[in-house]
Amino acid sequence: MIDDPVDLRVQRKWEVAIGYRIFAKMRWGQLGAGHISARDPERQDHFWVLAHGIPFGAATIDDLALVGPDARVIEGPSTEGINYAAHNIHWPILDSRPDLVSAAHTHTQFGTPWSANVEPFVPISQEACAFVFDQSLYMGEDLEVDTLQGGRSIAQAMGATSLCILRNHGLLTGGTSPASAVGLFVLAEQVAEVHIKATRPKPIPEDSARKVSASLRTVDIGWRAFQWLARDLVPDPSVVLG
Repeated sequence: MIDDPVDLRVQRKWEVAIGYRIFAKMRWGQLGAGHISARDPERQDHFWVLAHGIPFGAATIDDLALVGPDARVIEGPSTEGINYAAHNIHWPILDSRPDLVSAAHTHTQFGTPWSANVEPFVPISQEACAFVFDQSLYMGEDLEVDTLQGGRSIAQAMGATSLCILRNHGLLTGGTSPASAVGLFVLAEQVAEVHIKATRPKPIPEDSARKVSASLRTVDIGWRAFQWLARDLVPDPSVVLG
């Protein structure tokens, strides 16, 4: 547990930058779509996000911009601004969910096509059980999320869940740290892959799914997944320190 806000800010920014690099290694975000946020530990209505135009695979903590409620960049790179959808989506979620520190979203090979079904996950794999009782569906048709109201609607649909499947858009996860949000996102993408590829799936019974879910939730599975991903895909974590 880090108590000093300065050290906590560095930790959160480090996890965000590593998260972007993990996304890049997964071949996500090559067209600039996607964002990972981190609530500032002192200015809690502000969040850090990658400045616009920075390739995910080149992200460092110095490339993160601090964004306020009015979408203005008050610290960090400001020349190119940020992805406007990042503010419209992340600010309402973090504003309505004091339990969350971070949210993660990008367009992926399986999460986006699964979202076009406009259906929740079902318990057809071990990892799926981590989400089947902790997921929501956003039914809105505003795929650009070009208004703050669109983000508020997503936040309302997400409720208290960790995963929100955005209709025809993709996956969005929230976590108690950037590491948790990123790890959950990668796990959710793996679950989406199983759903897309399993042609005749037979879900396990709800009682069994609940037992698996409880077992997986004994720890922060998102944070744990992030540690494995970071070690495998970003073996030199100092690269994000600039």
